[in-house]
Amino acid sequence: MTRSSPLQTAALAAAALLTATLSAGAQDLASFEARTTVHRLANGWTFLIVERPVAPVFSFCTVADVGSAQEVPGITGLAHMFEHMAFKGGRTIGTRDGEAEAKVLAALEAAYQAWQAERLAPRPDAQKLETLLATFRQRQQEAAAFVVQGEFDDVFTREGGADLNATTLADATLYYYSLPANKIELFAFLESERFGHPVFREFYEERDVVQEERRQRLEGSGFGRLVEQFGITAFDAHPYKQPGVGYMSDLQSITITDAEAFFQTWYAPSNLTTAIVGDVQAKTLIPLLEKYFGRIPALPAPPPLRTVEPPQRAEKTVILEDSAQPMILEAYHKPAGTHPDQAVWEAIDDVLTNGRTSRLYRSLVRDQKIAVEVESITDFPGEKYPNLWAVLAVPAVGATNEQVQAALRAELDRLRREDVTAEELARFKARAKASLLRSLRSNLGLAIGLADTHRLHGDWRELFRAVDRYDRVTTADIRRVAGAAFRASNRTSAQIVTTPPAAPADEAAEKEKS
Repeated sequence: MTRSSPLQTAALAAAALLTATLSAGAQDLASFEARTTVHRLANGWTFLIVERPVAPVFSFCTVADVGSAQEVPGITGLAHMFEHMAFKGGRTIGTRDGEAEAKVLAALEAAYQAWQAERLAPRPDAQKLETLLATFRQRQQEAAAFVVQGEFDDVFTREGGADLNATTLADATLYYYSLPANKIELFAFLESERFGHPVFREFYEERDVVQEERRQRLEGSGFGRLVEQFGITAFDAHPYKQPGVGYMSDLQSITITDAEAFFQTWYAPSNLTTAIVGDVQAKTLIPLLEKYFGRIPALPAPPPLRTVEPPQRAEKTVILEDSAQPMILEAYHKPAGTHPDQAVWEAIDDVLTNGRTSRLYRSLVRDQKIAVEVESITDFPGEKYPNLWAVLAVPAVGATNEQVQAALRAELDRLRREDVTAEELARFKARAKASLLRSLRSNLGLAIGLADTHRLHGDWRELFRAVDRYDRVTTADIRRVAGAAFRASNRTSAQIVTTPPAAPADEAAEKEKS
């Protein structure tokens, strides 16, 4: 006999609940509203509480309305650093002595600032640099003596937690996990400490980890190298052009001082939304939220992003000669994910690349056999601001980039000239609803969906209204949007042209020349 876990039981019951909610109209949304409480603290922090007493567990997701798009040159990669710092603990967890550690961390930062000031000086003194670096290393050793490695995770695991994670996006950062229902006050304590009193413990050690992550994900991968050049080219002005992991020179220079300033600006309570879903009751939970999160002082609201990407007026092309396998990446500018045409874009995405019945799979992979893979993304690299619809294709052995590119563009042009079939449209609507349902089956999935929707739209109900938006999409809408967007002047095209790696003798010759 297979025994289900509490979280699995909750997921099955939640599926039944959401099937009813999503398959009906406003009346069922109203019944869901009866189980949902929105509570905004005096400091501006918004909490969404969904009472779902199916199993004695709950999940939460906190969304900070900040990502790599909020970075400026010099501190790229800093938003992602917070994901790495998320579970280092706080003033009481992860340390042997919080007060003493704070003094050592202040001395460590002063030592680093002195070394970096000399390093970045017009004419750095080598001997002085060596002395300052030795002082910084000594301060690191002193700080390390206070660290209790993995204590946050140990506490969390011991208390029955699951799903502990954080994710950095181009315009948001998500923190989430699940706990037994009787640990709700532990959640309130841990999260209020983390966001109210951050401790940048082992910051420079984690900075080294992120540098290695960049080497592996971008610099050490043909696909990563292509995507970075593609993003830089596709956006002229908007910070969506910046790689989420950051530029290497910035990762070698960002400081605890930078992180503290970034946190004070972008982690203001008014810039945070938390959804809590599961076996909880608003009437008993709200006093805990007031007790723990209410003690965090209010901060000024973060400034809005000023830069707007100008219309693209000419086709852009990236040719990357690389030893990696050939691939094609093309994209077209589109509105933000909050635009009324977003559902139309999701329909276009579905018709073109969703599964073996999709047009690009049938044409490029099945029929012509010129590609081994084709996939797309509706909001690259983020959804809050105007972004890109992008498609990736990997040529088959013997096929050229040009063949694949021509076949891909022929299918896009077909969308401009002809309506999709009624069957294709119906298939999109059925799959979109099913996909939404699957994403919300668990407490955690629902918490993530609610918090992120509230961040984007200012109203969690828009998550469920997506069904109505899917139903309103017409074949004429698809043809209209495709006709306006799939133009050469709105396109950025990038490709890897495979070249053999340089032979050792060639590399040696190049070094001698230099």
